[in-house]
Amino acid sequence: MSKEKEMIERNLDLSAEFSRYIFEHPEIADKLALDSEIVLLPEFDAELKGFNLELGKTIEKEGGKVVYISIKEIRPKVLSRIGKIELESSTRSTG
Repeated sequence: MSKEKEMIERNLDLSAEFSRYIFEHPEIADKLALDSEIVLLPEFDAELKGFNLELGKTIEKEGGKVVYISIKEIRPKVLSRIGKIELESSTRSTG
């Protein structure tokens, strides 16, 4: 896989996480200019941060507006949001 394709895939994952964050924090969406490109800068991934920063600078050089969003941390993926369960089996007598 090429380095650019890898960066794109990592950005897709990060963008999906950011979309979920915006859904949970709609007040952030109100602060984003509609005519700007959003560039995510993950503090925990220096390689992706550098790639995205260069992308943002290119957009700016071409006259575009950019909103840089530093993502300080990301939580581990969780398959289920269920925290605890309890099992109860029925006890039927056969008689």
